[in-house]
Amino acid sequence: MEQTWRWYGPSDPVTLAHVRQAGATGIVTALHDYQPGELWPLEAIRQRYDEIVAAGLRWSVVESVPVHNAIKIQSAGFEEYTENYKTNIERLAAIGVRTICYNFMPVVDWTRTDLSFDLPTTGQALRFDIVDFAAYDVFILQRDAAAEDYADAVIDKARHRAASLSEEQIQRLESNIIAGLPGHEESYDRESLRARIGEYDDIDSSRFRQHLIHFLKEIVPVAEACGVHMCIHPDDPPFSLFGLPRVVSTAEDYQVLLSEVDSAANGVTFCIGSLGVRADNDLLSMVQRFGDRIYFTHLRNVVRENDGSFYEAEHLDGNNDVIAVIHALMAEEKRRRAEGREDCEIPMRPDHGHAIMEDIGKQHNPGYSGIGRLKGLAELRGVMETIKKFDLV
Repeated sequence: MEQTWRWYGPSDPVTLAHVRQAGATGIVTALHDYQPGELWPLEAIRQRYDEIVAAGLRWSVVESVPVHNAIKIQSAGFEEYTENYKTNIERLAAIGVRTICYNFMPVVDWTRTDLSFDLPTTGQALRFDIVDFAAYDVFILQRDAAAEDYADAVIDKARHRAASLSEEQIQRLESNIIAGLPGHEESYDRESLRARIGEYDDIDSSRFRQHLIHFLKEIVPVAEACGVHMCIHPDDPPFSLFGLPRVVSTAEDYQVLLSEVDSAANGVTFCIGSLGVRADNDLLSMVQRFGDRIYFTHLRNVVRENDGSFYEAEHLDGNNDVIAVIHALMAEEKRRRAEGREDCEIPMRPDHGHAIMEDIGKQHNPGYSGIGRLKGLAELRGVMETIKKFDLV
């Protein structure tokens, strides 16, 4: 697999030189200065491309071209935003970037309640605590009928948790959930979040899925004509938040999307950290089922808890069998080579990383520390090299 690294552009504290030192060869990035729905100027795309190449690296994957909320709810202007999206695909293809990761999560993107959860190792991880989230949703945001979305035991704990929080702790929790993280499309305050959630009052999972399928039927023919692989990222976490529909959470969800828009250009970002939050997602089975449409993969691990909470574990630890998944993905690469496919090398990146050593207290994008990801990439590389050396696929 191609070893890649997510980079947030010139302002990222982890530089391109650091990426080369880590041993990655590919960059995963986007033009984060542009808002969802905007056209990306060809000159800006070229400048980013040239900067990466000048550092001795390759722009392997765009992560991501955000999907405007108007497209998700099919409100006024969504056709124009869709046309802009098509143009961005064409412009990225024109400079040779042909793998585009994106997601279709409503209102909030990847969501955690704690960005510096203390581990027994004394490192820090990202964590999603269902009690903290319910405390915010039910008792702080006070979303209508929010309590109906949680088990009674969670509500009881959440009530006590909310009552115990200081104003500073409430602000930190709110910031973690809604104020915006790298990869988020938007940030909110409490009132704007309520308003945005309200836009989905009449949109259930079935209708939301149809909006996604409509979007795919618009953009996939353009991607196909340009030789681009569109790779949809799973919901993170893979279940409803704020009562909103999430439709890219299970193998069945992926099957519907790939069947409804049956094109080689319509593919998967296989994020085993997101999908692995659900114990009912059989990751190995999913590689075997969707392998020919997996064009990008995020490798990380999680420790699941009984109430739906989880935290991000060491890359080779946790509930997901990362070694078996890597083996299955490398077997898929071998199959592609035998078929003579040009896309026989799947880009991977060490997704997220603990804050360890000098990462702690140092500025970095949450989840995207330098040393923590370096450690993760080294571990994953060791697995891949062992499988290759002993010809285990």
